[in-house]
Amino acid sequence: MSELPKLLIVEDDENIQRQLRYVLCDRYALWFADSRASALAVVRDVHPDVVSLDLGLPPDRETTAEGLGTLEDILRIAPDTRVVVLTGSGDRTNARRAIELGATDYLAKSADLAEYETVLRRCVWVQHLQRENAHLTAQAETTARFAEIIGSTPRMREIFSLVSLVANTNVAVLVQGESGTGKELVARAVHSTSRRRDAPFVPINCGAIPETLLEAELFGHEKGAYTGAHIQRKGKLETANGGTVFLDEVAEMTPLLQVKLLRFLQNREVERLGGRQPLRVDTRIIAASNKDLKAETAAGRLREDLYFRLSVVTVTLPPLRERGEDIVILANTLLHRTCQEYRRKLQFSGAALAAIAQHHWPGNIRELENAVQRATIVASGRLIEPADLSLAPPADTQPLSLREARNRVERQTIIDALAKARGNISRAARELRISRPTLHGLLVKHAIDTRDMKPAGIRG
Repeated sequence: MSELPKLLIVEDDENIQRQLRYVLCDRYALWFADSRASALAVVRDVHPDVVSLDLGLPPDRETTAEGLGTLEDILRIAPDTRVVVLTGSGDRTNARRAIELGATDYLAKSADLAEYETVLRRCVWVQHLQRENAHLTAQAETTARFAEIIGSTPRMREIFSLVSLVANTNVAVLVQGESGTGKELVARAVHSTSRRRDAPFVPINCGAIPETLLEAELFGHEKGAYTGAHIQRKGKLETANGGTVFLDEVAEMTPLLQVKLLRFLQNREVERLGGRQPLRVDTRIIAASNKDLKAETAAGRLREDLYFRLSVVTVTLPPLRERGEDIVILANTLLHRTCQEYRRKLQFSGAALAAIAQHHWPGNIRELENAVQRATIVASGRLIEPADLSLAPPADTQPLSLREARNRVERQTIIDALAKARGNISRAARELRISRPTLHGLLVKHAIDTRDMKPAGIRG
């Protein structure tokens, strides 16, 4: 298989094709196409790295409609392909239109061969850099992923460890944190890594359902239990038998419902509204709140005995502003997902990444997700800028280079391995699959002091 970059030249002039084949055959694996249909067939078949596209394609070479349509089709099929368009001399209108549609560069047909080769080399180099950056980003995301949660900071690693420990027990779990921090994701992680994973996971937002309906929603009702109860209906606690019920905003429950929930937690039985026979149910409860439930208990708004039943294990999620480099990893993950949804190929500029890192994010991950979605829709070029995210430009920052991004990921990975190994260099080296001397060199390079990783009382 050829290691040469793959170049598709879309040109219907056979003389030009022969000339370019002679000049470029040593540096590229070449394909040629003379029409829109043949060009798209090659794109689907070989997924070229770079396409050189003459906008004046048949059947009507006097207009650029066929060429611009071909450009759109190429980027729809292979959005990471770099496209250089060839236009008539002085045809800036179509050149601008091509760039808006996603072309990497444009060149007048009158340009000399040396200039043409320079543009192609630049496209191949940019393609190489972007693929390397995408690989590093994916590597960082994989390293930082637990179930559907992404996190690389020591605080998040502690949460992942706690979730792993509690998953295969049956104790109640309380998840606390500001709105938008991912409390439901933690609940789903507990469920999906437990023995209950094949049974239902049923989320209920206690603050979104009127109190008159929430009791029936949780416990079910018999036919005729109240006006409008025309049939018997199981409640969520019964429906999730063998699985998990996630009670979001549990502090919004009325005192009466708090008593009924407490009774369920004590004896694992539900009694439908209008029913007389308690039913045994094996359902795990995971509760969540963006309020401080200790304070709610002290104020008399939450029963103390219910609080103790719900908080056998408590997971407290940090706000996004306290999650360091997780913010950039999360932003890139959300961008990748959103680009797939909207069929776009975008990246954050260095200024955008700096603005993301500096922003306070009062709405946490939910706010970040909305900002990335908006930017994916409104960005006019291939790079997302701070304005696309509705963020202010970063103060006194330079764009993040590929070397800087790589060093950040490398340093954080080493710190995580050392934290896991409690500062033991030999164990950390094994964790990283590198030699001890190599790790020593990296510690010097990144100015990491292993004494900060060791528990109190350990020296040397």
